[in-house]
Amino acid sequence: MEEVDKYAKIIWEYMLMHHSLEPMDAIFALGSNDIRVAERAAELYLQGQGKYVICSGGNGKASTLPKTEAEVFGDVVLSKGVPQDKIILEPNATNTGENVIFTKKLLAEKGLNFESFVLVQKPYMERRTFATFRKQWPEAKCVVTSPQVSFEQYYNKDEDLKNRFINVMVGDLQRIKEYPARGFQISQDIPADVWEAYEKLVSLGYTKYVT
Repeated sequence: MEEVDKYAKIIWEYMLMHHSLEPMDAIFALGSNDIRVAERAAELYLQGQGKYVICSGGNGKASTLPKTEAEVFGDVVLSKGVPQDKIILEPNATNTGENVIFTKKLLAEKGLNFESFVLVQKPYMERRTFATFRKQWPEAKCVVTSPQVSFEQYYNKDEDLKNRFINVMVGDLQRIKEYPARGFQISQDIPADVWEAYEKLVSLGYTKYVT
């Protein structure tokens, strides 16, 4: 497992954007099974980083939540002190592109002209989220952040969770390489050592989301 951790950490660090945060029009939490994303969004709202919290997400194929991701995230941010009238739910998106496209449409329908966003996502999905947003909503300003945890803290000795997110991370890196040509994301440089780590993990069997 030391070899797996070595290569996974290289990709993990690449996926983190390390953006400096500044106040934006809204905090945009992209849904998943990880409520730490919602907790981070609430924390940022309470720090004054946005005037609203948007929670986007339906029920993805891997969802284990009792309601839509948007509804669960909305409950979390409300419980953390975000006022109900400052929470916007988008409960239909099933992937990152739809998170952006459906939220853009919803805000237009509500007459809300937001021009800047703090995107909140899982740590290993920061880069994919940023690249997707910049492609799908290029006129808006954004920075991206995630729960402030290390690689080890993220899975907290849960080896099944670790294997799942490494598989997702490997698949996401392939998409970062291939999706710009398909119009889904902006193009980004992938350093040689990061791609080597990808190839090593693929050779070790982390291929569940590799096409």
